[in-house]
Amino acid sequence: MNQKRTFGSLLTLLGILGIIYGALGFMQIAGLGLSKMNSLVPFAVGLIFFFAGINLVKTTSDRA
Repeated sequence: MNQKRTFGSLLTLLGILGIIYGALGFMQIAGLGLSKMNSLVPFAVGLIFFFAGINLVKTTSDRA
């Protein structure tokens, strides 16, 4: 099992969750209690995790 691909997939999923959490906080849906400025932090961290995970999965080569 390729550890880099697994870690990249995990980062991608965490990034998606961060983006969703930040977007819901920005729109003030689901009672998250985040202000518009405070919701930018999980959104930005989610974007970083998402693109780092995508890049890690894309650049890791498959070996038999």
